Amino acid sequence: MLPRADWTAFVKRRAAELGFMACGISRAEFLEDEAPRLENWLKQGMQGQMRYMENHFDKRLDPRLLVDGAKSVVSLLFNYYPPAEEQQGEDTLKISKYAYGRDYHFVVKDRLKTLLAEMQANIGEVGGRCFVDSAPVLDRAWAKRSGLGWVGKNTNLITPGAGSFYFIAELIVDVELEPDGAIRDYCGTCTKCLDACPTQAITEPYVVDGSKCISYFTIELKEQIPSEMSGQFGNWVFGCDICQDVCPWNRFSRAHSEPRFQANPALKDMTVSDWQEITHEVFQALFQQSALKRTGYEGLRRNIRFVTAD
Repeated sequence: MLPRADWTAFVKRRAAELGFMACGISRAEFLEDEAPRLENWLKQGMQGQMRYMENHFDKRLDPRLLVDGAKSVVSLLFNYYPPAEEQQGEDTLKISKYAYGRDYHFVVKDRLKTLLAEMQANIGEVGGRCFVDSAPVLDRAWAKRSGLGWVGKNTNLITPGAGSFYFIAELIVDVELEPDGAIRDYCGTCTKCLDACPTQAITEPYVVDGSKCISYFTIELKEQIPSEMSGQFGNWVFGCDICQDVCPWNRFSRAHSEPRFQANPALKDMTVSDWQEITHEVFQALFQQSALKRTGYEGLRRNIRFVTAD
């Protein structure tokens, strides 16, 4: 077994070897600063129909309620930025870059489980749980605390030299690791994300009204999209990358090296007409193991009709 002083170094080394682009550690404690912000956000109804955001309020703020005896939160970043040759052009309908390939829940969670198993094998008795956007965990808050970046004005985590096109994952464990410190905010006076959002979902710096976001309407909303939103989605039919695409820090984004995130070659070649005529069989072939399964074929068809309506 590793001596205690080497535990943190082992976790970070193995995280890098497993393909994570960064790993940071923070103490498992109550998120005192985030509590009033989350409460106010919910009171203003910015969650829209995402009722699950109202559940488990205490657990979202205290990891010790998710893992008995939790002492450390290990935050990890996993790059999904697609190579230039896979990215869709402006003359067709678009889906968010994170959904080009295999559903990230499976890809990233596999690596997390491996990391936890190796901690148990090399450190000793380690109790913990893996989280990839699938439980009441404020992942950006933990990543910020662990020094992996700052939460920008578009509320995405932004990392110096890397940007924001990555998934955030956590291991909450009951062993004490050496915590990292937070870094400062480098957004400065920039307001590119606020200026570019077509639905004004970024109501003020560092506040996003989830119920106004294109991603909310095209993924989370299960009923018809309100007619007053007509003409505001551009060509986005699943998610939206606008506030990230305009962020100056994303000039540092580099293509991922994960084979399972590679896009189906047919995706880039699809015209607007191809999207409008998409069949269930084509949907299955293109997005068999994609995050698009969240909205489903009929949901995608609804979005396509809404965006292409005269």
